[in-house]
Amino acid sequence: MPATADEIAELLDLEDIDLNLFRGLQPDSSLQRVFGGQVAAQALIAASRSTPSAYQIHSLHSYFLRPGDPAVPIVYDVESLREGRSFATRRVVARQHGRGIYYMTADFQKPEDGYDHQARMPDVPSPEESLSLAELFSNHSVRDPDAWQREWAALDVRYAGNGDAPDGGPSAQTRLWIRIGGRMSDDPIVQNAAFTYASDLTLLGSALAPHGLHIGSPKVQPASLDHTIWFHRPFRADEWWLYDQYSPSASGGRGLALASVFTQDGRLVASVAQEGLIRVVRDA
Repeated sequence: MPATADEIAELLDLEDIDLNLFRGLQPDSSLQRVFGGQVAAQALIAASRSTPSAYQIHSLHSYFLRPGDPAVPIVYDVESLREGRSFATRRVVARQHGRGIYYMTADFQKPEDGYDHQARMPDVPSPEESLSLAELFSNHSVRDPDAWQREWAALDVRYAGNGDAPDGGPSAQTRLWIRIGGRMSDDPIVQNAAFTYASDLTLLGSALAPHGLHIGSPKVQPASLDHTIWFHRPFRADEWWLYDQYSPSASGGRGLALASVFTQDGRLVASVAQEGLIRVVRDA
C-alpha cells in the first residue's frame, strides 16, 4: 500500500482513457483484495474529473459489490445524471474483468450561503498526547505492528480513547486522530479523495469493540458493504482530524458504524456511515 503522501497522490492520479472513462493503477500490497478506501477515493476522483469545477462534492453513497483484484488496474466509468443550476450528480461504476466491483453516486453543489450550526466536538487528548496505533497494537499484542506499518505507513493514526458505554460495559465508540503523513496538493478534490481513502480504514472496528474484538481478529470475517460520506465544510486530509466513530447496532452478521469528523479547532467537517460484514468465523 502507499507508504507516503506522494504515493497516495500517485494512486489518485487516474489515467484518462476516453470520455468519462478512467483507469486507476494498483499499489504494491500483500492484501488479498483491493482496499475499499482506495476504490472509493479513485471513484471520487473520476466523478470530480467529469464535473465542472464550479461544483464541489457534498455527498457520496456507495456499495462494494465484489472483492477487487489487486493484480490488475480498475476502470472507472462515469455517467452524468444531472447538471442543474445548483447541483450536479454523477454515477461511477468501477470494473475489473468485465464486471462491476463497486458503485458510487456522488452529488456536487455550487457553494452558497445558508443557516449554519453543528454538533460540539468531544473532549479528547490532543494528537501529541495520543498513542500511535502501532504503539497501541504493540502494547496490547493485538496484531503485528510491523505489518501495520508496512501497509499503512502513509497514514498517521493516533488512539484518542473510547467513549463511556451507558451500561458500563464495553464501549461501541472509538476515537482516533488521523492525517495523511505528508503534505499533499492544495486541490480540494485531492484532499477530499485522500480523506475518503483513509475513512474506510478503521470505521468498522467500532462495531467489534463491544464484543472485545478487533478488525484483524481470526474470529471475524470483515468486509465493507457500503460507504457514505457527507462533506459539510472544507478541510485538509493532511492535517489532523478527529474520527469520532460509534456503532449503534450489530445484527445478522452485519455491523453499522457512524462517525463525526472534526478538525483540531472543533469544526465538524464531515459525517460518515458504513455497514459492513462482521461474520463470526466458527471452528470447523
